[in-house]
Amino acid sequence: MIKMKNLKNISILMLTAFAFLLVSSCDDTTDKFVVSETSPVTLSELAISDIELDAANTNNPAITFNWTEADYGQQASVNYSLEISADDSFTNSVIPATVNGNNTITLSVSELNAAAGNAGLNPFEWATLYARVVSNIGTQNGLPVPSNSISFNVYPYFNYVFNDYYLVGNATPDNWNNNANNTPLFRDSENPNLFHFTGYFKGSNGDYNSGRFKVLETRGLWQPQWGVTDNEGSDDIKTSGGIAGNPGTQSNDPGRFGVPTDGYYTFTIDFSTKTYTTQPFDASGITSPASISIQGSSVGTTAMTPLAFDGHIWYATGLHLTPGDVTFLADSATMGSTTSFSGVAIVDGGSIPVIVEDDYDVWYDDLNGRYIMIPLNL
Repeated sequence: MIKMKNLKNISILMLTAFAFLLVSSCDDTTDKFVVSETSPVTLSELAISDIELDAANTNNPAITFNWTEADYGQQASVNYSLEISADDSFTNSVIPATVNGNNTITLSVSELNAAAGNAGLNPFEWATLYARVVSNIGTQNGLPVPSNSISFNVYPYFNYVFNDYYLVGNATPDNWNNNANNTPLFRDSENPNLFHFTGYFKGSNGDYNSGRFKVLETRGLWQPQWGVTDNEGSDDIKTSGGIAGNPGTQSNDPGRFGVPTDGYYTFTIDFSTKTYTTQPFDASGITSPASISIQGSSVGTTAMTPLAFDGHIWYATGLHLTPGDVTFLADSATMGSTTSFSGVAIVDGGSIPVIVEDDYDVWYDDLNGRYIMIPLNL
């Protein structure tokens, strides 16, 4: 029979031995996963140096990149990111594709065209692109190592990447007609998901279903359409809130935006945060110019028309513009900017670039200088 005192001694000895083994196993580094920085992979030169992109065959393969395998000292899959830039320093580079455990990437015509545009290349002009491959390892993209760079010439077509939006409703000039000269929202030049509109709205003045409007993406089509998150019928007029869209966020149509009384308002909608605001705007003391024209190397001087519903909003529809630049002539003041397609024009603010030939609807708001130039065929 084992005495209790001896049993305690045996237990203590066993615990001591277990602790020793535990410490010993922690000190053992023979099974540690150790990686080392790889030498740069070698990106192969291309078989062709000039690539003219065809807008009619956008899904065709345009270019294939091949490179050697990275060696991080372990049998682990390696990530490879293709990097494209307009300069050999890769100052403002883009990454059109990433692969894991493979050493080749093929870009389609549309993918290469998008990469060229995002890298800053102008459409319909030959220019040089630079490419390299950056290898890394693990889910945290550790130990990144760039390859050598190669260059090639590309002739991109134009890729209009923006969405445009239009007002419809009984608070707006065209009532609920979705296929008229519907007033567009003015896209922010720095945030393509943010839109503004400052102008006159016809208010509800106590009628629950009046003073209402929604936002359409295409004139003549009811979907996609955007409104408030409340269901129609319980969509009380509010100054701010969330937005809903069919089919942007749901399968049924959203509720209506609205203004309580006749007057000028600034409506702002952000499609990235899915929010909006509607705030009164004091237009008293702001007198519209007697005339506004659009002029420049892209077009002969053309008079714009003030919107009868709101004399501060001016437009010229179906205006053919060629590559060059334009400004707005408001009476004797030259109003301009340096951003294509949309922005804020100010006195002597520069010339607005027109980078692609097309027919445009051009809109200008003399309350704040905002403009938008919407191509009709791109």
